[in-house]
Formats: sequence, C-alpha cells, structure tokens
Amino acid sequence: MHRRARILKALATLIVFLSVGLAPAQEIQRIGSPLVQQYAKSDYKAGNQNWAVATGKNGIMYVANADGLLVFDGQYWALHHLPNKSTVRSVAVDSAGRIYTGGLAEFGYWEDSGYGQMRYTSISRLLGGDEQVRDEVWKIIIDGDRVLFQSFSTLYIYEDNALQAIKGRGEPFLFLHHVRGRMFIELIPSGLHELKDGELVALKDKDLLNGANILTMLPFGRDEVLIGTAKSGLFLMDSTSAIRKWHNAADGLLQAAQLNNGMRVLQHYYAFGTILQGVVIMDEQGHIVQHVHKGNGLQNNTVLGIHADRQQNIWVGLDNGIDRIEINAPIYYYADNSGSIGTVYAARIFGGNIYLGTNQGLFYSRWPAGKSYEPFTFTLVAGSQGQVWDLSVVDGQLLCGHNDGTYNVLGNKLVPLSSVTGGWALRRLPNQPDRLLQGTYTGLAVFDRTASGWQFSHRISGYNDPSQFIEPVSDNRVWASGYQGLRLLTLDNAFARVQHTQVYDSASGLPKSAFINVFMLAGRPVFATDSGFYRYDDITDRFYAYDQLNGQLGSFAASNKIIHAGANRYWFVNRGRISWVHFGEKGSIQVDSMQFATLNGRMMNFYESINRVKNKVYLISLDDGFAIYQTVDSVAAKPHLPLPLIRTVSNITDSLSSAQYTADAAPEIPYRHNNIRISYALPWYSAIPLRYQFYLEGYSRTWSEWDEAAQKDFTNLRHGDYVFKVRAMAPDGMQSGITEFRFTILPPWYLSWIALMVYALSFVLILLAGRGWYRQKIQKHRELIQANMDRKQREALAKEAEQNEQRLMKLKNEQLERELASKNRELANTAMSIVYKNELLNNVHDELLQLRDSDGRKLSNDQLRKINKIIEDARSDERDWNVFEESFNEAHENFFKKLKADYPELVPNDLKLCAYLRMNMSSKEIASLLNITTRGVEIRRYRLRKKLNIPHNKNLTEFLLEL
Repeated sequence: MHRRARILKALATLIVFLSVGLAPAQEIQRIGSPLVQQYAKSDYKAGNQNWAVATGKNGIMYVANADGLLVFDGQYWALHHLPNKSTVRSVAVDSAGRIYTGGLAEFGYWEDSGYGQMRYTSISRLLGGDEQVRDEVWKIIIDGDRVLFQSFSTLYIYEDNALQAIKGRGEPFLFLHHVRGRMFIELIPSGLHELKDGELVALKDKDLLNGANILTMLPFGRDEVLIGTAKSGLFLMDSTSAIRKWHNAADGLLQAAQLNNGMRVLQHYYAFGTILQGVVIMDEQGHIVQHVHKGNGLQNNTVLGIHADRQQNIWVGLDNGIDRIEINAPIYYYADNSGSIGTVYAARIFGGNIYLGTNQGLFYSRWPAGKSYEPFTFTLVAGSQGQVWDLSVVDGQLLCGHNDGTYNVLGNKLVPLSSVTGGWALRRLPNQPDRLLQGTYTGLAVFDRTASGWQFSHRISGYNDPSQFIEPVSDNRVWASGYQGLRLLTLDNAFARVQHTQVYDSASGLPKSAFINVFMLAGRPVFATDSGFYRYDDITDRFYAYDQLNGQLGSFAASNKIIHAGANRYWFVNRGRISWVHFGEKGSIQVDSMQFATLNGRMMNFYESINRVKNKVYLISLDDGFAIYQTVDSVAAKPHLPLPLIRTVSNITDSLSSAQYTADAAPEIPYRHNNIRISYALPWYSAIPLRYQFYLEGYSRTWSEWDEAAQKDFTNLRHGDYVFKVRAMAPDGMQSGITEFRFTILPPWYLSWIALMVYALSFVLILLAGRGWYRQKIQKHRELIQANMDRKQREALAKEAEQNEQRLMKLKNEQLERELASKNRELANTAMSIVYKNELLNNVHDELLQLRDSDGRKLSNDQLRKINKIIEDARSDERDWNVFEESFNEAHENFFKKLKADYPELVPNDLKLCAYLRMNMSSKEIASLLNITTRGVEIRRYRLRKKLNIPHNKNLTEFLLEL
C-alpha cells in the first residue's frame, strides 16, 4: 500500500515537473499593485485570526481559524469545530485529500467528501497517560506516508496508524521546515537541527543563526535553501549545509517588517508574510517585486499564514480576516485611497514620469524603471489646478488640454500655449504633419510646429460649437461631434475659416441618440450611437447601420468610444465597460470583455482613457487612480478550468426537515422530499463571480441561462431518475467540463412496490369479486326477468280474471238489473193490481149505492153497511201491503229499513207514501192505494217534506230516489 502511494506520488511529482517545465514563466508586474479580494469576518462568520491556509486536491481552501476549520469552495464558507472547540493553529492536506489540523491538545484529520460533509478522526487520542498531548500543534508537515505534527515541546510522527514522539532535549522547538526532502527544526536556544532517522542533528553553521528565529525555509536556485528569519533577514544554505547571509534589496525591509512566513510562487518568486507590513514579494535576485499592505489592499498588515492556490493566487491568513492576492493577473492597480488626486480623465507616460489629468489638476510621479518595486508618490504640477481633459504626446512633446486652455508640460511645470478654453481632442491633419487641429469648448483651434515646438496658431472662425470629438477625413473636411450633435465641417485652404457646416441628424439616417461620436476605425470614420455603429455613404450623403460590425460586437455595439491599441486591435468602451477587440482576417472579430469586468463601473463615463505605455502594456484611467494591463499570450497561459463541485443536496419541502443527501452516490430521495435544493461551486477564485449553467435531465428541456447563482431549487419533482448537470464559465469566457449528479425520486407510498402488489392483489380480488358480482347480477337479472314475466303473467291473468270478473259482474249486474226491472215490473204490477182492486172496490161501492132492488128501491143501510164493511175490509187488508212491502224491499235494498233508521219519526203511512213516491206514482194512484183523496195525498206529501227536512227547492220524489 505504501509502495503504491510512493509510486503515485512520484508520478504526480513528475507530471507537475513536466507541466511546470513546459509552461511559460509568468512574470509579476513591478508597477502598481495586484488586486486584493478581501474576506472579512462578516463574510466567513468565524474568528478574527487565521493562522494557516491550505489547498485541497479539488481546489477547496482550508483555513486554520481561531474558532475552528474554515472551508471555502469559492462560493460558500463553512466552519467545522474540533472536538474540544479549540483554536485551529495549523492545517495541511495530503495527496489523498485528507485535511490534517492541529489545535490545543488535539490533532487529527478530516475527510472531506467533496459534497460539504466533513468527518473528523482524532490522532492525538492514540496517546494516553503521561504521553497525552497537552500543548498546541503549530506546524504540520506531510512527508509521503508520514505526517509530522509539531508543537513547541514535542514532534509527533504519525505513520501506519501509530504515533512516535520526539522531544527537544529539554529545549523548546520553534518551527519545523520541510525543504528539498530534508526536515529542519530550530531548538531554542541551541539553534537549527536536521531530523534524521528520528534523531536531531545540529547543523555545522547553526551558530550563524542563533537568536534569529527561523520562520521559513524555501528551495532556492538549483540546490540551495533560502532561510527567512524574524530578526536577521535572509540567509542561504547550500547542499553541504553551509549557511551565509544574503544581502539584497529586500533584506532590510523584511527585517524591519519582521518576517513571519514565506513561500515560493510562480517558480522564481518568493512571497513573505510579515508582522508589520503585509506581504513582500521578491525575485531570485533579491529585488522587491511587490509590496502589498493595508495601504494598497490588505485588511491587516499582520500575516499569520500564507499559501498559494492552484491558480497561483496568494492567500493570506491575517490577524483579522482573510485576503486573496491575484499576483498573476494581467491587471494591476494604483488606487488613490486618500482621494488626493481626484477622478482621472487622462494618463500618459512621458519623460520618465507618469502624468494623471484629473478633475483637480495635473499630477505626476516617477514611473518605475528599475528592477525593484517602487510605490507612486503623486505631486500636483504647479499652476495646473482645474479640470484636465486630455494628455497627448506629439513629436516628443506632452500637450495638456485643460479647462483653462492648452499647455506644454515640461517636467513639473506648465508652459501656456493657448488660452482657448477646454482643450478636448488633438488630431493631426491629413497631409499636413506640421499642423494639429484641436476641439474646444468654442469650436476649433490650430497648432503649428515651429523650431521651438508646438505653438498655438489661431482659432478657426465660422464655427463656435463645442467639439469634444473631431476626426479630419480629408485636406479640408472635418467631422465634429459634441453636445449639439454631429457636423461635417468644410474648411478653406488656409484653415482659417469654416466655409460650410452640414448638420446630420435622424433625417440623414442617424438614430435619435443621446450621443453621436466619431472615431477612426481601420482608417475609416465610424459613428457611435446608442443604437450601434453607423457608416457614412458619400454618394447618397446618408448614414447606414454598420450591421456587420454591430452583429459581432454584441453589447459593445452601443459603445461610446473607440481607442486604437495598434496591430488591428482596438478598445471599445461602453459607458465604463471596456472590451479588447481584435480584427482578424476575413472580417473575423474577437471580443474579450470578461477579463476586464473588474474595471466595470470604475471609469468616468464618456471620458474613458486608455493609453499604451509600451509594447503590451496599457494604462487605463479609473475614477480613483488607474489600472495597468499587460497583455499575455492567452493560449499559452490559459489554465484549465476544473469541474464544478456538487456541494449539498438538501430537502426544502418544509422548514422542519433538514435532510441532506450525499452526491457521491446516486441517492434515492423519498417522494415526500421531492422539493430539493442543489448547491454547487467551483473552487476557481476571482474577483469577478463565476457564472453557472445547469440542466436537469428528465425535467428541463434545455440548458439554463448563465447565472451567478450557485444553487437551484427544484419543486414538485415527479418520481423517476434524474441527472443534474452543471458547468461553469470563468470571467475570461473559459468553460469548465460538465459535472453530473444522478439521483432518484422514489415513488410515493401509493406507487411503491408493496402498494403496487396490494393494488395488483386488490385488482385480482376485485376482478374475482366483480366476476361473482356479475354472475350474481346476471342471475338476479334472470330472476328479475322471470319475476317480471311471472308478474306480467300474473297481471295478465289477474287482468283477465278481473275482466272476467267484470264481465261476470256485468252479467250479474245485467241479470240483477233484469231481475230488478222484473221485480219493479212485478212491484208495479202489484201496485197496479192493488190500485185496480181498490178502484174496483170503489166502483163496486159506488155501484152498490146506486143499486136498486126490483122494486126500484135502494138497498137498505144494513145491507149497504155489510157490503161496505166487506169492501172496507178488502181495502184495509194488510196482506196486499205486506206483499208490496216485501217486493219493494227486494227491489230497493231495504229501503224502508234505511228510511226508518235515518228518520225514526216516520209512521207506517209515511213509509207507504215514500214507497209510492219512489215508484214515481201519481197522486191519484197513491190516493187509491191509501184509500184517501187526492187532497189528502198532497197534505201527506207536505207533512212528509217537513219530517224529512227537505229544502223548498228540492223535489220530494228526487230526494227519495237518491236514498
């Protein structure tokens, strides 16, 4: 296992050596200061002091902080505490990615999954009893398979999961150093020793360093070692361990600043952190290359820890904060932090000085020309107070366009040339090398070259408009633009007067724009507007959009300024944003704006100034100073952008749940957690934020837009398999590869396998139940049909029986009616017989009264009385009435019983009268039957109506028929 590790380490070392050997050496600029990105305590939310810095195998930064171990992936800070919550004093990372840390009475290692999860393993707990660790571990050295932890009293060697402790012979240690495969440590006060086979061996020249306090030992040259001390400066040690003092330009500064730590950067530079004056960088000759301190960017001058990341940025752990120094960036800065020079409008290098034209006047400082770093110290040129608009170097003369006029700059003095106010722009006239044309507040001015240099000649009459931008295009024609629009001026041959002024606006094809500026591009005038660039057609005397150029410039098509940079290169400036544009063959255009994004918003809009200082070096004016841009071979120096890292995958379904999932394997996420947040980062450090693009396979249709956001929320994800893809883009447009994260949203409980099996079983049961139910339904249907048939048959039989019964009833009724009719006839006949009998008896009675004997005499009264008695007996014979009553009851349903029940006060004669009336017999017939007179019948009728309580309008006979 250890042999394999050694082989891998050797291969890695060989690869690094080859890559370093093939890569071009990078130079650190000696002019200006590098960009410093500050991370304050409020950013990382931990302790003030940061004692050490290390880089992981994936580029993640680890910082030993007063509160614990800080982890920074370029996007997110995380703090991890030691088990005893002590301050972390040291940190180191081995080739396998283990992060070793040391603190008070505790040291061990962390394993970083790369996805935000850290697991700590204590090594110090291998010791117990009297050997237990009690002091702080200040230094960690990784040497192959072994790790050395150093406190001020003991050196602990960890190998094969075992610890070996080495004491300092009763003397405290200072710091352990690993250089050129050798281990060195200083004992106080006996001096520098080398650790060999577990023994401390004193160096022969150690006395030369007594009391110097060795704080760094670095490889130097071919086989030497550079020794940095706190009090005595720098020393060199050769391969024989012979030590000598190294006197150089940086030595005095490092002694005064109190060197605290150091490292080698960019192959042949050395960066030292100091206690008093920040970071000092020198080259192999001992020249100071850079000095970064609180005055030009650092948060604090006390550097506790120093380290270089994979981009060769210098990270410094400070007594208060963490800073990153971009030493290998192409842009360096000078910032007027005190505000003493004002806003810079123009800048030029001339006569060994740099001149800055600002809103406060003209300032100058010595331009560093030596091999060592020199800070700028700007001084106001006497008499230059006021607004400076332009600085132009023409034929070895520096001309200053000022609010008060135009001046010749001679060192630290101004020589007035013109009192025409507002010297904006100077241009040579075509075919007249000894004449300059200047745009001013009040038109145009002319300068001529004389034996003593450039001198003001005259103002051009006939035109008094402000002319901020001018471009001569022929011997006597000049384009001029300013606050009042675009003009084409035609001058006379003597350049004394403007003969004709042609005004151009939207009627000539130009857009309505807040500005229309004219510039020369590849020898031809182009016109900058809010709507893009335009060209002028001499033949039609109109303007047309420059579509071919605008289409390739993107957002810089709306640039307000073009500045020539030489060799088919131009600066395009769009309201404080700049881009480097290279015009290639066959109309191809390369636009680079991302590497200048740190300058966005730091330039004075519409008064941007970019000047070439020397070959490949440009001076860019800023609001509070200037930037120095040094072009580099972008192909050779372009680094490889690593893959983004998936940092966390967390559940955001509800605030109470804090479930997180590791992205090193394809996690299976419960459906109830189907709202997730994926956080990602790229350990690629820049002042300009990286931009990310993501795509969720199985959810998205296409890649997202580029965005600085480093996390994405996905809500209401359906169950299934997903692949999250993310890639990053650096400020210079370089893209990373794609990182994939696979995960699965499990089906909801009602779609799980158990649920599906239950559903399947339930479905089968439902089918069986449905089948039984269907059969039962069919059987019931059959039974229902049979019942319906039986019912219909019964109904039919019942109906038929009812019809038969009705027919039978009808027949019976008919028979009854016939019988009733027969009985009525019989009753009528009976009644009529009685009537006839009574009439006959009456007739007999009447005849007897008339009957005479043979003598003609009437019959005697006795005889008549006897006969009348017989007749009367015959008339009052109840047998006839009884027969009549019986027949009447049979025919009329016990009429008399009902009548007696309803009207009990009726007497027999009343009943007889009712019966005769119901039979609709006449009064005469009734009188005959009752043996009374017709008048007597009427009287009885009247009495009967009263007994029956019949209304006057009601017929008595009808009433009796209705009973």
